[in-house]
Amino acid sequence: MAMKVLVTGGGGFLGTATCKELVAEGFEVCSFSRSAYPHLKAIGVRCIIGDITKKEDTRAACTGIDAIFHIAAKAGVWGSYASYFGPNVLGTRNIIQACLKNNIRYLVHTSSPSVTFSGFDQNGVNEDAPYASRFLTPYQETKAIAEQEVLSSHGNKLQTIVLRPHLIWGPGDNQLVPRIVKLAKSGKLRIVGNGTKRVDAVYIANAAQSQINALAALRRGQCGGESFFITNHEPWPMRDIIGGILKPHGLPSQPKKIPT
Repeated sequence: MAMKVLVTGGGGFLGTATCKELVAEGFEVCSFSRSAYPHLKAIGVRCIIGDITKKEDTRAACTGIDAIFHIAAKAGVWGSYASYFGPNVLGTRNIIQACLKNNIRYLVHTSSPSVTFSGFDQNGVNEDAPYASRFLTPYQETKAIAEQEVLSSHGNKLQTIVLRPHLIWGPGDNQLVPRIVKLAKSGKLRIVGNGTKRVDAVYIANAAQSQINALAALRRGQCGGESFFITNHEPWPMRDIIGGILKPHGLPSQPKKIPT
């Protein structure tokens, strides 16, 4: 019998890629989101509609599930603290509680590298880096809270692991590339400084594969209660990343710069 898994935020960029990979691997896949997604139904994913901030919705979605990939979150840098706290912290708490109530053994939680970022350059950082001493946005802070609660819930009843994918890119991106292209077309795109600082990103297929690998590790009794940065391990200068995004759209590959 195929293992039955739930992907929260299955209709998003990473969620969709993860669902596709899980289906290809032979899992029985359910998606839990606020909307139904025809592109998921088309590949055999069962779409469960609900609100992750509501305990009853979350518990119902988790019934009969063997493992959860918790990807749903409110991202971005703008908005009130409360608007982030609900989906990112309360939503994660509901998932943890639903796992325990429904005897779900495995939880793969998607966090963010920003939980260790205090506003200063990070070179050669590994998972020993402490949480940020100050948070620049509500997103960072709420993701840090959620991550720590997932890690603290790891134990005999629930095996947990945290992934921190950085700057996901690739086919199906509805966030990073569209925003950069839109800004460039409007003439508002600027590179801060000279653009030579390097950034380590991750291709969408690799980010999705890391989710599958994480569950496999938990099932082998490995890596539980730990966090992992997920990147291609190929840092590029920011100007080259942006130039590579703009060139296929017929836009100047080197936008204007402003002093730091």
